Amino acid sequence: MTAALPSSTQTPSPDLRIVSLIPSATEIVAALGLANQLVGRSHECDYPAGVQALPVCTRPRFDPVGNSREVHERVDAILREALSVYAVDLAVLDALKPTHILTQAQCEVCAVSLADVEKAVAQLSGVQPHILSLQPNHLIDVWADIERVAAALEVEGIGLVQQLRTGVEICSAQAQAAGRRPQVACIEWTDPLMAAGNWIPELVELAGGHCLFGTAGRHSPWLDWADLWAADPEVIVFMPCGYDLQQTREAACDLARRHDEWAQLSAVKSGEVYLVDGNQYFNRPGPRLVDSLAILAQILHPERFAREHPATVWARLL
Repeated sequence: MTAALPSSTQTPSPDLRIVSLIPSATEIVAALGLANQLVGRSHECDYPAGVQALPVCTRPRFDPVGNSREVHERVDAILREALSVYAVDLAVLDALKPTHILTQAQCEVCAVSLADVEKAVAQLSGVQPHILSLQPNHLIDVWADIERVAAALEVEGIGLVQQLRTGVEICSAQAQAAGRRPQVACIEWTDPLMAAGNWIPELVELAGGHCLFGTAGRHSPWLDWADLWAADPEVIVFMPCGYDLQQTREAACDLARRHDEWAQLSAVKSGEVYLVDGNQYFNRPGPRLVDSLAILAQILHPERFAREHPATVWARLL
């Protein structure tokens, strides 16, 4: 059961010129059959593969290379100065003459903010594109955002949403039939420690698990090591925001080295510690959240779900 990006046969307006400044919106546009109408992207938009050839309209104001603590401190220093974490390349945006710009108001650390986009658009010459800002907190908000994007771009989105909802329902029904609900800790950052929030607790429950930390629809909470130790989860899933699988492995191993009690956790002793590519899947509130659900179901209930994703997408921490 893989969502990937559903195909579409819709005929879009030839006048559309779309700039997407957040990866999830880029994937939504492509899933709606409008990939050819994309003319610009953020520095993080990389899926589907063809979008990587598009002009880049944003850049980070910090060095993203480093361990979890170093990256956190760089971003925190920028925010303490009341500065934006990302910059918009006004010259590139002006040259592209977009009719629509998709951005977000979800998290100032995740992508360029709505305020920054509005400021940039005010300085454009000749065009005033329509700005659509996404702010999903629950899974249902993701489906609503897809329909909002479709409406703004004047294409049909209900069919895509129904396809994705059906994928969720089929996977969840099979997971619930497993009977057991392992206690799961989803880790979104390792130093400092942070649990995953927003749609992740929903995905865990739908995948037949019980999410120990984080509340559906609320931002990811910080944790103390003592919280994780006291909860003693049966399963731990590392999904650091913006990290691929190798970076996730390095972050998880660093956390393990920093705590002598790590080896005594139930999940560690039973070998139920997993790494996932959060950057491509869990962190992106778009069509591939259905894949993210499938990955969790494969992890939590391998007796009911055959593995569908390669070792570059998720793996056990050995």
